[in-house]
Amino acid sequence: MNIPRTSFPRIIIIGGGFAGVALAKKLSKQDLQVVLLDKNNYHTFQPLLYQVSTGGLEPDSIAYPIRKILKDFPNFHFRLANVGEIDVEKNKVITNIGKLKFDYLVVASGSTTNYFGNAAIEKYSMAMKTIPQSLNLRSLILENFEDALLTSDLNERNALMNFVIVGGGPTGVELAGALAEIKKGILPKDYPDLDTRLAQIHVVQSGNCILKGMSANASQKAEDFLEKLGVNVWKNVRVTNYDGKTVTTNTDLTFETATLIWAAGVKGANIKGLDAERFVTRGNRLLVNEFSQIKGFEHIFAIGDVACMINEEHPKGLPMMAQPAIQQGNQLGDNILRLIEEQPMNPFSYKDKGSMATIGRNKAVVDLKRFKFQGVFAWYVWMFVHLFFLIGFRNRMVVFINWVYNYVRFDREARLIIRPFKKKLE
Repeated sequence: MNIPRTSFPRIIIIGGGFAGVALAKKLSKQDLQVVLLDKNNYHTFQPLLYQVSTGGLEPDSIAYPIRKILKDFPNFHFRLANVGEIDVEKNKVITNIGKLKFDYLVVASGSTTNYFGNAAIEKYSMAMKTIPQSLNLRSLILENFEDALLTSDLNERNALMNFVIVGGGPTGVELAGALAEIKKGILPKDYPDLDTRLAQIHVVQSGNCILKGMSANASQKAEDFLEKLGVNVWKNVRVTNYDGKTVTTNTDLTFETATLIWAAGVKGANIKGLDAERFVTRGNRLLVNEFSQIKGFEHIFAIGDVACMINEEHPKGLPMMAQPAIQQGNQLGDNILRLIEEQPMNPFSYKDKGSMATIGRNKAVVDLKRFKFQGVFAWYVWMFVHLFFLIGFRNRMVVFINWVYNYVRFDREARLIIRPFKKKLE
């Protein structure tokens, strides 16, 4: 890998997400050699992926080069690599570009879409966990309307204009709101010779409420917002199969659609070598203690979505969101330094700063520790928080200008089919 030899302890971080970047920034000014490995050379601000999928933002406005984030740190090294295996006996990371020994290893590989073992849904549905997946979805949505113009088959046209989103969490709700606004304000202008009023947006939730992790008031208000936008919300309905044309459920309800978007769950992106039953718990996550150490190891850690830290307040593990990942990264940076200096480490304590979701123009719900509010003010708070956590001044300015332009003009300029995408049906 062309990593120079050093007398400093070598710490390898796998993953350049929120957790991995926070940890690297914390450690890179110390007398340590920090090596970050990721299959992409950029950090993705995942909460805004849905805006890339719906043409509100270009991908470069929510991505930032990892090398640029940590360019001023002399002992930091980044390598573009796929990590295939961890040799815990020899303290080596095995990748597609070579092997590398470590003194300390931190797994921050994040999460991936969880299809719960349904191969057909995995094959034919659309996921939205990465920038390439979001661009694929953007192309497919636009291509569907182009194809709807060309067909004289009414059933086929309706299927091309129907969108089924499985999962009523923040991703599903925010995507549904964005699609509803496109249907209302953009499609009639782009496709005047197509009756876009026939387009349907469905949110299918297996539980009895959407935004399950938020307050009951926020959940109900979000549902009201969606229904006012014309979105159909189906609760207590579980999708069981999809063949590329027909969505079947555990009820007599079916949907004819060319686009099924799967936002029903995620699981830990685990790595071979740490996939034994004694390491892995619910959701394919690595079981860690209060110091983020993987069970059975003092020098191997896991943070972020891939880590499952169980406590009294979170018996199923900390939520798989940005804030726990950032806090774990910062805390682990301090603890690794204490471990090297043979001082006792401090246990991690998660400070819940609240949760929020937007359902379109002037519509959002916010749950803070002391305050809960919805509507226009919540929408402004949502925008401010997301702008604040974006990396890079340029990205903040580009996103802010895009939002202002989209708000004033009721438009989404990035509705471009840069690379055509089609699901192959058997």
